Amino acid sequence: MSVKENHKIFLLAIILEKAHPDAVKYKNHVIDKVALTSWWRRPAIPASRDGLRQALEEMGIALPEILLEKCWGLSLSDQYWICPKGSDLRWEDVNFFDNPFSEDVGNILLGIAGSRASLSLVSPDNSSDGWLKKKWSIIDGKRCLLKSGGHSFLQEPYNEVIAASIMKRLQIPHVEYSVTEHKQKPYSVCEDFITADTDLISAQHLIKPLSPSIPSKPFKDTHGEQISLVRNFD
Repeated sequence: MSVKENHKIFLLAIILEKAHPDAVKYKNHVIDKVALTSWWRRPAIPASRDGLRQALEEMGIALPEILLEKCWGLSLSDQYWICPKGSDLRWEDVNFFDNPFSEDVGNILLGIAGSRASLSLVSPDNSSDGWLKKKWSIIDGKRCLLKSGGHSFLQEPYNEVIAASIMKRLQIPHVEYSVTEHKQKPYSVCEDFITADTDLISAQHLIKPLSPSIPSKPFKDTHGEQISLVRNFD
């Protein structure tokens, strides 16, 4: 797979395995590179992210898609990545599930100033979705997501904790949440529930190929995020 300077896929050599249900589509019996480019860009930080423009300026980066390429497309939500041609990089040596990563990008996205001279762009924060400020951090050896609240009341972190408490009372499997503070602002904290053996796939991506007439709206939660399913590769 080759990516142009405009961050679009323009060459695809061979499909070894169609692992993701929304990755490879065909148009007139030819692989649809536009659809594949859209799938490739999907983990990039959305333009709606609070403070994104200022963060990109501080990092000297023009587009979120560039950040995605800087970390080879790696994330803490799936196992898809790109290996530069001629590189000897191996998944085992670079994936964020098993290897340490820089928190420079995450800190800048939260508004914490850093030094551009020592800035590392190899970060799972390059591939985090949603409009709320957030960052990945390794806490006691665990990959944890810190997420802020909205502009007005900053209530979202507390909502996460309350929702998790309700799920616990109802004895429903769930992700535990806690709240931490930084500069008098609350952030929810939860451990990554995706592992090196699982993958996060949105319900929209699963349903749409089966029935294009079904609108995507029913598969959005109250935060505007897609409801997703966890797939085990085994």
